[in-house]
Amino acid sequence: MRKLFAATVVASVLALALAGCGTKNTTGNGAPPAGEQATDQQVQKAESLLDKIKAEGKIKIGTEGTYSPFTFHDPSGKLTGFDVELATEVAKRMGVEPVFMETQWDAMFAGLDSERFDLIANEVGIRPDRQEKYDFSDPYITSPAMLAVHKDNTTVKDFADIKGLKAAQTMTSNLTDIARENGAEIVPVDGLYQAIDVLATKRVDVTINDGLSMLVFLKEKPETPIKIVAKYPDAAHNGFVFRKGNEELVEAVNKALDEIKQDGTYLKISEKWFGTDVSN
Repeated sequence: MRKLFAATVVASVLALALAGCGTKNTTGNGAPPAGEQATDQQVQKAESLLDKIKAEGKIKIGTEGTYSPFTFHDPSGKLTGFDVELATEVAKRMGVEPVFMETQWDAMFAGLDSERFDLIANEVGIRPDRQEKYDFSDPYITSPAMLAVHKDNTTVKDFADIKGLKAAQTMTSNLTDIARENGAEIVPVDGLYQAIDVLATKRVDVTINDGLSMLVFLKEKPETPIKIVAKYPDAAHNGFVFRKGNEELVEAVNKALDEIKQDGTYLKISEKWFGTDVSN
């Protein structure tokens, strides 16, 4: 009986040992030890965003689609504009297809954070608080902020005059910061067109908006009852925006931008939309 029991114990021990030999060896964090092949998930994790974009053959670009002349829809419904055209040319130089994903301005950065798109092309001002969280391309356009009022307004002549007045602004724009700094009461709007509409109908007193955008708008619709009364002294430098940690993608975009400027393509796009070079 004792011999039978002993034989049973030995057999059990051998079975456990053999089972242990068949178990895949891993490190404490679940990663394979040196010399073993990584899983597909680990390979994907190590892959850079630029590698992923090139592998898929497309780059996802966040933009408003309501911000003329930078990103808007023409009468046929096609998405167009300075930023759209420039971003399309950048994608072409990178050998990938641009896929534009339209988003309201106030949700633009949240869309980038959630990886809904790979970069933002929407004339975004480069400023220190944004640079703490995001990376920017080299500047590709410079434009001053301008203060506009209704044509009947004779009291507002400069930014210092807007204290206590209602200003139509998108909530997270650097242009809104200028309005706040000068004591205006912010009235939220979705974009330039809505800001001009509420100003023209006297539902607000002022709006501070991109100077190039307003000049183009008034050139196309000179009957609009608003006027520009002041230009902000510090012009904004704007660039494409990226999530932190994607240096290879930033470098690839900057390389494409430099090529576009060097071979004259930038000047052609700039003159098409503004009649001049807006890079400086």
